[in-house]
Amino acid sequence: MLGTEIRTFTTLKELGDYLADHLDQYKMLYEDYSQWLGSLLRSCEEAHKNEEWYQNSAALQKGLAGAKTKTSGDAGKKKGKGKGKKSESSIWIQSGDVMLSSTEQGQAEVLFEAIEKIGDKIQEMDKFKATVQQLERLGLGKKTDYIVYIEDDIPRKIVVRVKSGLPEDEAFKFATELSVPAFYSDFSGK
Repeated sequence: MLGTEIRTFTTLKELGDYLADHLDQYKMLYEDYSQWLGSLLRSCEEAHKNEEWYQNSAALQKGLAGAKTKTSGDAGKKKGKGKGKKSESSIWIQSGDVMLSSTEQGQAEVLFEAIEKIGDKIQEMDKFKATVQQLERLGLGKKTDYIVYIEDDIPRKIVVRVKSGLPEDEAFKFATELSVPAFYSDFSGK
């Protein structure tokens, strides 16, 4: 997947199929990361169960387990957790433009951040899919291309463009000339 691209779809069904495929991929990734996070938290429960970061992470993870995609309530909880990160910044080390951590807490933070971003993408793609369904109900013609601007894997804009060339009826007109040999004219009864 590219970060920014422009794709042309010849039908709304083709665009809808593209969206459905990408939504399925993101939902599977969301589920995989959620399971990974659950396994991580269970494995470090004994060693860290009394630490604040673990208790916050476990509470957030339970919220994720109850929903397939992120809700706005989860976003508020996540932001609250991020504020605590400043006092716990000692788990991260700056190396150039990259932050490094070797702790389970760092791994949990990365998983939460990825899950949150993927949840946001799922929501945005669902909204775009609803817009495409509205366009289908409008019944735009078969002579239409849909040029879609995609940014960070999320469709953002559609240019609706009438296909260039001849009108549809003339585009597939079959023209031929029929020649009949002269001896067939003798059978006409003359």
